[in-house]
Amino acid sequence: MSDLRQRKPAESGEVSPVDEKTASAENSQKEDIDSEDDKGIEENLSTTIPQGTDKTPEALDSALQNLSPRWRNWVIRGIFTWLMIFGFCFLIYLGPYALMITTLVVQVKCFAEIINIGYSVYRIHGLPWFRSLSWYFLLCSNYFFYGESLVDYFDMAINKTSPMHFFKVLVTYHRFFSFCLYIGGFVWFVLSLVKKYYMKQFSLFAWTHVALLIVVTQSYLIIQNIFNGLIWFIVPVSMIVCNDVMAYMFGFFFGKTPLIQLSPKKTWEGFIGGGLSTVLFGLGLSYILCQYPFFVCPITYSEALGSTTMECEPSQLFRPQEYSLLGKTWNIYPFLLHSLSLSVFSSVIGPFGGFFASGFKRAFKIKDFGDIIPGHGGIMDRFDCQYLMATFVNVYISSFIATTSPQKLLQQVLTMKPEQQLQMFYTLKEALENRGILSLGN
Repeated sequence: MSDLRQRKPAESGEVSPVDEKTASAENSQKEDIDSEDDKGIEENLSTTIPQGTDKTPEALDSALQNLSPRWRNWVIRGIFTWLMIFGFCFLIYLGPYALMITTLVVQVKCFAEIINIGYSVYRIHGLPWFRSLSWYFLLCSNYFFYGESLVDYFDMAINKTSPMHFFKVLVTYHRFFSFCLYIGGFVWFVLSLVKKYYMKQFSLFAWTHVALLIVVTQSYLIIQNIFNGLIWFIVPVSMIVCNDVMAYMFGFFFGKTPLIQLSPKKTWEGFIGGGLSTVLFGLGLSYILCQYPFFVCPITYSEALGSTTMECEPSQLFRPQEYSLLGKTWNIYPFLLHSLSLSVFSSVIGPFGGFFASGFKRAFKIKDFGDIIPGHGGIMDRFDCQYLMATFVNVYISSFIATTSPQKLLQQVLTMKPEQQLQMFYTLKEALENRGILSLGN
């Protein structure tokens, strides 16, 4: 008979070594888990995020109270759509710098709307420094990108302003300073980490950087497009507006066939009607703008004037050229062919920026990004497709349009040291003489 013995159950209050280790591990895990219940992330955020379509001026609200909700929303959207169109035309009248400033303001507002949703989702308003960190990274990003623009387009003007030595240093070495500022923010973030909130803090850190990628980078590309000529800004932006308005109109009156589950109100009738309207509108608008140097000339710095100018001899792109089609000869602005490409993209791919935004809002059960525009929502609700279009236009210009500008090269040469300028002069002179372009006697 074996001498096996049964172990006695642990007496009250007695813990075995194995149980002790298990309990210790569980307590350690509990300390690392966020103290708040993460199941609340998918709760309805409509109570914390302002809903733009529900906010209407009191006078307008009382005037439309007898209309059905469908027609009431139609009238409100129509009124504020026209107000935004007139405002856009007024900004064009003010010139490129007004458009650039507006782009910056829109960028900041869009960033604020996206970041505020992040705060509401992760519910960590009380954590130290996080709101400040988000805006700090926005400042660093803008300093880098706007510094790039200043160096590219105003390098000679900056070097001529000798009294502003400090400003020149900030612009000339902006990449190094931008990197230092970002590293400072990175260290700041690490030092601000709070126990039990690590996951949420890293989630918001990623949220902030995605917002910067979507908003700041795209607004920089918009400004780059403006520098290439207002037509590269006005036409794409107007195409997106036209597509949005006409898709809504066709969908409102004729829409029956659902287009995509992300946006149940979007229909094939609206998608097709908006697309065809955008192509026709884009060609008409492009034809008109091609006739005015104000819209087609790039923004350059004139050493003679000591300031920027938009006066130029329009390039071949904006001069009528002969094309043979269907046995006939047609005088067409080459830009119209490029405008056709832009309109197709804005009609077919552009709406997917709105679908993306719809999916984002559905993920967090919110109706709008904000409430600044009655009937429309927040600024981001109106610019979700514009950012996608800005990227396409910039890529399109760099791929098919951009050429090396002699004026831009000259600006860079004039900023070089005298001995470097002389070396370049003699090298160029010798090359031209060897090719027979420059007479040896000269």
